[in-house]
Amino acid sequence: MTADHKIQKLRQMREQARQGGGETRVERQHAKGKLTARERVERLLDPGTFREMDPFVTHRTVGFGIEEQRYLGDSVVTGWGTVEGRLVYVFSQDFTVFGGSLGEVHAEKVCKVMDLAMKNGAPVIGINDSGGARIQEGVVSLAAYAYVFLRNVLASGVVPQISAIMGPCAGGAVYSPAMTDFILMVKETSFMHITGPDVIKTVTREEVTSEDLGGAMVHNTKSGVAHFAAEDEEDAFYQLRKLLGYLPQNNMEDPPFVPTEDPANRMDEALDTLVPDSPNKPYNMKDIIRRVVDDGDFFEVQAHWAQNIIIGFARIGGFSVGIVAQQPMILAGVLDIDSSTKAARFVRFCDCFNIPIITFEDVPGFLPGVAQEHGGIIRNGAKLLYAYCEATVPKITIITRKAYGGAYDVMSSKHIRGDINYAWPSAEIAVMGPEGAVSIIFRKQIADAEDPEAEQARLVEEYRDTFANPFVAASRGYIDDVIEPRETRPRLIEALQMLRNKRDTNPPKKHGNIPL
Repeated sequence: MTADHKIQKLRQMREQARQGGGETRVERQHAKGKLTARERVERLLDPGTFREMDPFVTHRTVGFGIEEQRYLGDSVVTGWGTVEGRLVYVFSQDFTVFGGSLGEVHAEKVCKVMDLAMKNGAPVIGINDSGGARIQEGVVSLAAYAYVFLRNVLASGVVPQISAIMGPCAGGAVYSPAMTDFILMVKETSFMHITGPDVIKTVTREEVTSEDLGGAMVHNTKSGVAHFAAEDEEDAFYQLRKLLGYLPQNNMEDPPFVPTEDPANRMDEALDTLVPDSPNKPYNMKDIIRRVVDDGDFFEVQAHWAQNIIIGFARIGGFSVGIVAQQPMILAGVLDIDSSTKAARFVRFCDCFNIPIITFEDVPGFLPGVAQEHGGIIRNGAKLLYAYCEATVPKITIITRKAYGGAYDVMSSKHIRGDINYAWPSAEIAVMGPEGAVSIIFRKQIADAEDPEAEQARLVEEYRDTFANPFVAASRGYIDDVIEPRETRPRLIEALQMLRNKRDTNPPKKHGNIPL
């Protein structure tokens, strides 16, 4: 065979690999509003940068007639490329080949790119669209999953891992995305669940569709499993690329600094009046965040779940930061089981990858109630406390209004290694709210008064005058300064610049034991 013939054969095989499961199955994929595995990779990465690995790999299984069906590249497309010029590794499951099912060689391909990602310090993006374990391979397919799971754990905190669910993801397959840093789902075309509707009907007699059981909005609103919901696949790639822009390549690097034309000394007078005079009146914390960050651009994470707390990424003075903030419009911004868990995981992610944490605090405390106590608010609230205590990245806190009780301690207070702690003049820092405090301290005095209601109102006002301000805490150095709200942006930028070389460590140990 001449050199020309050999090159021609190579080209033919490469084209065969690009065909996936064939034209009919590709058309079926498109009819569902879904792109093919290669199309997805090419939409995600910078044009022309994808370099595929193992395009000629085929499975080795014999039995059940599968030996008669061999597709070049098997059921996953793997390789590397760039996003905004930065290296990323990617694997994309191909539903047109064996329903994207995972078998031995499929897992070998995935593990190969994950190993390279760890060696070279670059993010891994997995695009999931799979029917699950390849049944014809039996226990070999289960072992193959476990090899991937192990690498998810070893890579955790070393390189960012992002999962895009763009089709089915069921059974054991869900545990790989669950161990990655962020999960993005596409509305109406993706779902995740451990057991499918048929099994649930058999075991519990509950009737449910895949969408209602584990669709994108179910996991974005009810379970908290997913972090983002995309309208369609194009929106998914936009969100993935934007997310990557805030993240470093690995745990040894700082996140990218992006110069901004938004002035560092910009003050916003509207901030002075955003917090209502009445301590019981809500306001939208997102208005504060957007007025402080560069160009008003805030990329929220888990926007639909546990909405009493806000988490997300932004830039302040060009610095990539993670923001944690109470939302007074939802449950008065109280901390409960879900919001504590949501914020704790985000704080730990930021700490893994050298992203400074900005905390906007307006917290009346932890949510009381039998359901919360029995559901483990103590254990779950401790997760957030643990995460903030453990974090060694720059931590800056702004108390906008309430900072009551143990929740004051939890929210990156000075006492748990907060670096810079500011308060607005509207800040109220106390063990509890005035009404509750007065009813405990002065119970007998109020009961014995000629006019108990008037006496209680007088004592509440007295308590409020004493504690409904930040100056008692400031007098002890628990607050570094009381600032005018309009000053918030320049003060944050100055603090970030001052803390950019911060070094802090925790005692040597294998790892701590977070109260999971």
